Amino acid sequence: MIAVVSVPAPATQMAREIAEQPAALAATFEHVLPLRHDITRLAAGRRNVIFVARGSSDNAGVYGRYLTEIHAGRQAALAAPSVATLYGANLDLSNSLVVAVSQSGATQEIVDTAEWAKRNGAAVVGITNDGDSPLASTADVALITQAGKELAVPATKTYTTQLAAITVAVDALAQKPGTLDADIARVPDVAAKMLEGSVEEAAALLAGAHDVLASGRGLTFGTTLEVALKLEETCLQPVRGLSYADLKHGPIAVVDADLVTILVAAGEGPALPGMTELAGLVREKGSKILGIGGDPTFASRCDVNLPGPDLPETLSPLALVIPAQRAIEALARKLGLDPDAPRGLRKVTQTD
Repeated sequence: MIAVVSVPAPATQMAREIAEQPAALAATFEHVLPLRHDITRLAAGRRNVIFVARGSSDNAGVYGRYLTEIHAGRQAALAAPSVATLYGANLDLSNSLVVAVSQSGATQEIVDTAEWAKRNGAAVVGITNDGDSPLASTADVALITQAGKELAVPATKTYTTQLAAITVAVDALAQKPGTLDADIARVPDVAAKMLEGSVEEAAALLAGAHDVLASGRGLTFGTTLEVALKLEETCLQPVRGLSYADLKHGPIAVVDADLVTILVAAGEGPALPGMTELAGLVREKGSKILGIGGDPTFASRCDVNLPGPDLPETLSPLALVIPAQRAIEALARKLGLDPDAPRGLRKVTQTD
């Protein structure tokens, strides 16, 4: 049993669901870890891994792709669902494990793509928060996240529990499954610590921004994209999410004093020196910097820094997004917006 620290219930539904993440992560790991051997057996003889998702789930898939190649040593990619749903292409997927991710398990495009993948020879792992959903029924192995009902439109606890399920699925593909277990056991308590401290300074910095750019790299790049998405859908603020490498290849020209740059980094790992260097470069161009995570040197180069989790880089994304979620919820309230029901959005988005 993974213990978790309880916290008081905040005001908005989004804030309450952010605060529920430590317990949701603990429950999800407890539920899905026993299925790790089923995934190992299902993936036997299959070398390639394909993640199928949209929206926040797609950002979770970005993390899964990096983790699969770095931790499990298998090639991984993000699917283009339209290859299946619009073009009906016939591919040989007999060497592939498809990981289909959908919070509701009812987004028809994702269900259809998972069914298409099976027809083309793939084995399918489904990750969803609803065990009675079409995706759960379609999958060969279904990992059901234990987030409970999520009422606010912006995904918070369903996103981080997806990351937890992806971690278990990827670890099942590693040469020695179980090597992450000691740190997995710490994730809920570390996530609870991310609920502490004020985020008002970060919200104030973003509230004064004319434009916002978010950047990260490697295992935390999916977190970067998720932070950008949450700002867009919750605060109606267009944000571009770019990898550190892509930003330096040209878009760095747009960085100036009118821009707030959000830099996302784990507290360790090979991407951290480059992110610290980028912070210095961005500061020279006059941009204010909101740092999320990193180490003390990284934090010293940011105008505002939200401390990240004490986790290895491989697991850092499971809690790194939480301070950003809190700052974005606070920003929405500061702007007079309803973070629980952003304009023009529904909980389940259907695409073709």
